[in-house]
Amino acid sequence: MKAPRFDLGTVVATPGALEALILVRESPATFLARHAVGDWGDLGEDDRRENDRSLDYGCRLLSAYQLPDGSKIWIITEADRSSTTILLPGEY
Repeated sequence: MKAPRFDLGTVVATPGALEALILVRESPATFLARHAVGDWGDLGEDDRRENDRSLDYGCRLLSAYQLPDGSKIWIITEADRSSTTILLPGEY
């Protein structure tokens, strides 16, 4: 198991994201763990590189994960690492 690369801060989730996770019987912890170790999920190469740079420069981090039913969730950690939000892309 990899060590987290950054602090998640306070973790919150929108009702829509929680419902999507419940529907596919997935735990938010699974995706938070992936996000924290730098597994950015279903991002393009440019966005992955941007996240890697953001780790060095203290900018916002974004991960995107496709759920088994085809829906997606995003996880965003704020630049100051004070909080991380799990949400649906349409809720941004």
